[in-house]
Amino acid sequence: LTGAGQALALAEAALSAPGPLLVVAADTPAAERLQREIPFFAGGELPVLLFPDWETLPYDAFSPHQDLISDRLAALHRLPALTRGVVIVPIATLMQRVAPQTYLDAYSLRLKRGDRLNLTDMRERLIRAGYSAVTQVMEHGEFAIRGGLLDLFPMGSDTPFRVELFDDEVDSIRRFDPETQRSQDPLPGVDLLPGREFPVNPQAVERFYQRYMQVFEANPARSALYRELQAGRPPAGIEFYLPLFFEATATLFDYLPQDTVIAWQEGCLSAGEAFWNTVRERHAARSQAPDYPPLPPGELYLEPGSVFAAFKGFAQVALRDGPDADALALATPPALPVDSRAARPLAALEDFIAGFTGRTLIAAESLGRRETLRELLARQKLAVDVVDDWAQFCAGTAPLALAVAPVDAGLLLPRAGVAVVAESQIYGEHVVQQRRRERRETDPDAIIRNLSELAPGDPVVHIEHGVGRYLGLETLDVGGQGGEYLALEYADRAKIFVPVGSLDLVHRYTGADAAHAPLHKLGSGQWERAQRKAREQVRDAAAELLAIYAKRAARAGHAIPLPDDYSRFAASFPFEETPDQDRAIGDVLGDLAAEKPMDRVVCGDVGFGKTEVAVRAAFVAAHGGRQVAVLVPTTLLAQQHADTFRNRLADWPLRVAALTRFESKAEQQQILADLAAGRLDIVIGTHRLLQKDVKFDRLGLVIIDEEHRFGVKQKEAFKALRAEVDVLTLTATPIPRTLSLAMSGLRDLSIIASPPPRRMAVRTFVRPYDGELVREACLREFKRGGQVYFLHNKVETIERAAHDLAKLLPEATLRVAHGQMPERELERIMADFHHRRFNLLVCTTIIESGIDVPTANTILIDRADTLGLAQLHQLRGRVGRSHHQAYAYLMVPSRDALKGDALKRLEAIESLGELGIGFTLASHDMEIRGAGELLGDEQSGHIQEIGFTLFNELLERAVRDIRAGANATCLLGATGTGKTFTMANVIAQLEKPTLIISHNKT
Repeated sequence: LTGAGQALALAEAALSAPGPLLVVAADTPAAERLQREIPFFAGGELPVLLFPDWETLPYDAFSPHQDLISDRLAALHRLPALTRGVVIVPIATLMQRVAPQTYLDAYSLRLKRGDRLNLTDMRERLIRAGYSAVTQVMEHGEFAIRGGLLDLFPMGSDTPFRVELFDDEVDSIRRFDPETQRSQDPLPGVDLLPGREFPVNPQAVERFYQRYMQVFEANPARSALYRELQAGRPPAGIEFYLPLFFEATATLFDYLPQDTVIAWQEGCLSAGEAFWNTVRERHAARSQAPDYPPLPPGELYLEPGSVFAAFKGFAQVALRDGPDADALALATPPALPVDSRAARPLAALEDFIAGFTGRTLIAAESLGRRETLRELLARQKLAVDVVDDWAQFCAGTAPLALAVAPVDAGLLLPRAGVAVVAESQIYGEHVVQQRRRERRETDPDAIIRNLSELAPGDPVVHIEHGVGRYLGLETLDVGGQGGEYLALEYADRAKIFVPVGSLDLVHRYTGADAAHAPLHKLGSGQWERAQRKAREQVRDAAAELLAIYAKRAARAGHAIPLPDDYSRFAASFPFEETPDQDRAIGDVLGDLAAEKPMDRVVCGDVGFGKTEVAVRAAFVAAHGGRQVAVLVPTTLLAQQHADTFRNRLADWPLRVAALTRFESKAEQQQILADLAAGRLDIVIGTHRLLQKDVKFDRLGLVIIDEEHRFGVKQKEAFKALRAEVDVLTLTATPIPRTLSLAMSGLRDLSIIASPPPRRMAVRTFVRPYDGELVREACLREFKRGGQVYFLHNKVETIERAAHDLAKLLPEATLRVAHGQMPERELERIMADFHHRRFNLLVCTTIIESGIDVPTANTILIDRADTLGLAQLHQLRGRVGRSHHQAYAYLMVPSRDALKGDALKRLEAIESLGELGIGFTLASHDMEIRGAGELLGDEQSGHIQEIGFTLFNELLERAVRDIRAGANATCLLGATGTGKTFTMANVIAQLEKPTLIISHNKT
């Protein structure tokens, strides 16, 4: 069986099988491919489940991602009752022992409307089941209880749920959006699965103790592993001790219904034997670890022979690769590439259809790609029917049909007179994107104003009383009315209590570090004086900033409406836009269509789709008769952007060129002449574009990528540009000045904070350099077929570092890349890495921007303490561009030796590991720098005194007032109540935003 033949044969087998079909794949990529393809051929009639791998090495010190655990538990829960359907599992995953079915039964629960529920008991039950108590539910396996509300994100569910109680009865159950916290439509009930693949209750911990003694003949109390478990903190990698939590484990075979049919791919036996050898090798390597001794391989895994022996208890089907004349007569169509510049772009496809005696189905990878192909076929006068699935195609008679079907390679059925041509055979590439969770929008205001990160001891600003220190939440009974209050401490240990209903009066303090924030003395006038001085300075700063923007406002903008064929161009985007990306595109197109000049910042994490926002803007501007300049910080990024723009615009009459040092002098002169004459629509380049010899005929849009990477002179040039043309800035970590201006309304801000579907956060570690750690990290990546970046940022010693790595990792194929190499050689090395011709790239920060290698999911950064926060964030963004768990190791000489800003930078990036945190990191960057760079040294003292958030609000008001022509003598007058409430008069004022103050002077 070749191409999509396996998926077709398996779909037919599943439809005719008496029970479910278990498909054993040779590896994870093959399993994922079958999961995508089988539903199309089965017509959507059958559930298709993937039982995923943990994506860790045997005996690893890492735990699997919660999303993977969720998918595994959901599959185990469904399997015993499955009557029809397909379950796909890689052979190495099938060899792994799992929890017995009795565990899932004991810790699963159906919660329905009308049930009686004691929240105290429920909290204990959830914790025993492995759920984590949090303040705000965001991820699988979390729950939060607030009053009569229970929020929880069950394992196996796509969304979290909110359970509302009336007294002790479940009144409603609704899904809710974890970002906005808004509830959705009510549901009759919800299924709760365990939070882990093993129990964590006291009985299970005791069983672990006893089994540990039996297996290792040692006292568990001396083991760090057991001590952490007993303290309620199961350590990373605890899953590799799963058998110790049970009297007996199970295998996936124990969950299968008796009428299951098993099909396995050719190569499963050799893949299973290779994995078993890896298990034994890693067990031997770990056998000397006293704190974390490895279990014998047989306790955790089945041997390959045992797996194939278990097959005999079920009906079986063997899948062989390659054509087989005695079975289905299957083959794969040849490549049929489109040539958009030829007179007959689809000549190869037309010739194939003309020479094939049967009917042909073209499989597009998305609705947008389907429409693009339909229009392309129509232009070549090829009539085509659109069908929904394989069954509809088989029932039809049209010689050529088109469907959305994620097949990687086509198939030929000569006897049946049917051919399937995959889109990748026409375009030479395929871009499959799967949705892991429901589409989720991110609220930028919530990111900016977020107080949820506050920890006791953090400094805050109260708008009437100044800088104090947050002590925590306290419940107080005032005048017979109970409520929650924020406790804030000021100088001389004076305290105030702020009702949670008046949170708008409190902001996070950003300025100095937490230990040196200037606590104000209540009632001393100190806070009023600080505000007065800041107000005077902020007005000057606002006037200076507005001078630039007044020039822009005075200039009549050039409105660029959407061209008629924009929707067709948008539909050709090969991925599904995320909600945030959709909103950012809408914002930019709205700006272009308006009369006033655009100055918008699009902030999105690395790999979240900012480039497509730029492509859409460039397409609209160029169609509107304006030239577009794309400014990027590095030559490599210019080349990658040029390729992206050319590919996206290949079917449109727009000329794109790159102006970098990779072009010869003659090529550069031709590009400059074409720009000046208006023959070139879009030019992409480095700061070379800012030189005096670069002249445009009708420049209308400038796109600046990663502004923080440019120098002072270039930024000054950008300032001048902003007064003349539409400007779009793309950034993953906005520099603080950019963020401040965007937040104060001088520049518009769009945030892309929702990751592409199936994207997982990069796990980040700060560690002292250790050869064994480097070897382990690389082997983990190599074993799953991935690639590794090793960043060593000193050109003088990079060859020696590469030599040392080659000795440490004889398994690796290694190359070196740095900015002092000849341009062509550097370009070739990066292209070879992209095409997976080697698996370890030793490099400098030249990879910081623009290198997109989805199979590279581990990065090791040597001397990470010497790099800035924005750099570290960008470098970490080189990995994690697929749905696999990615790892970033920030290696330092010694964590104890780190001081000041270097330690804070590393702690910030290590603690903010979730997706989409470039925006949050910019705020941390302000704190680390003391916000001094924000608006110049003169303002830094005032920012330090009153905090960045309030300074930014003063700036915003000053800007607003100056624009309105107001005097703005008292910028804070509208916010203060003019009163301080004490315990004596608070009862009479409960309906107002009250403060309870107690002085505890020592």
